[in-house]
Amino acid sequence: MTDSRQLKIVVVNSLVAPEGASTAAQVQAERARALRIGLLEGGYNILAALPPDADLEEQIAQLQPDVIIVDAQSDAALKKVVAATASERRPIVCFTEDNDKVKMHAAIEAGVSAYVVAGLSAERVKAVLDVALARFEVDQKLRHELSETRLRLAERKVIERAKGLLMERHHCSEDEAYRKLRRLAMDKNLKLSDVAQRMLDVADLLI
Repeated sequence: MTDSRQLKIVVVNSLVAPEGASTAAQVQAERARALRIGLLEGGYNILAALPPDADLEEQIAQLQPDVIIVDAQSDAALKKVVAATASERRPIVCFTEDNDKVKMHAAIEAGVSAYVVAGLSAERVKAVLDVALARFEVDQKLRHELSETRLRLAERKVIERAKGLLMERHHCSEDEAYRKLRRLAMDKNLKLSDVAQRMLDVADLLI
C-alpha cells in the first residue's frame, strides 16, 4: 500500500473568513487553516487548497490528486467532490463536526472512504489517510471483481444465443454448435464471445 505521506492531496475547505463573517465562519476558517498546517507539518504534499464554491470538477481534473480531503462545511461541497470523481474514482476523506448518521451513511454510499466526526487533529491525519486508502483499495478490488463477473455473464449469454442460432440453422446438437463456434474463433483468432456476437449481429441484419 502507498505511504500516505507520499500522496498528492487536495484540500477542500474555507481559505479565509470573509470580512464581517460570523463567529461560526471564523471558527471554521481557523479550523481549515489548522488542518492545512497540520498536513504540511506532517510532511504531506498539498497540491492545492480549494474553497467549497470553486469549480471542483475542473480543478480536480487538472490537478489529478491521489486523495481529496473535504473539511465539510456543507453537504453541497461534499456532493461536488463526489460528482467530480465519479468517472475517475479516488479516496475521499471527510472531516466534519456533524454526527448525523443519515448524512454519514449517505456519504459512505456516495463513495467517501473515511468520514471522521469531531476528529480533526494533526496527530490523527496519517492514521485516517491510511485507513481511507486501504478501504478505497478494497472497494476498487470489489468493483473490479463485480465488473468482471458481469462481463463473463454477459459473454456467456451471447455464446448461448449463438449456439442456439447454430442449432436451429444447422439442426445440430449443442455440443456440435459449440465446436463450430470454437473452430471459427480459432480460425479468426478471436475470443469465443466476439465470434458469437458477430454471428448474432449478422443474423439480425438478415432478418
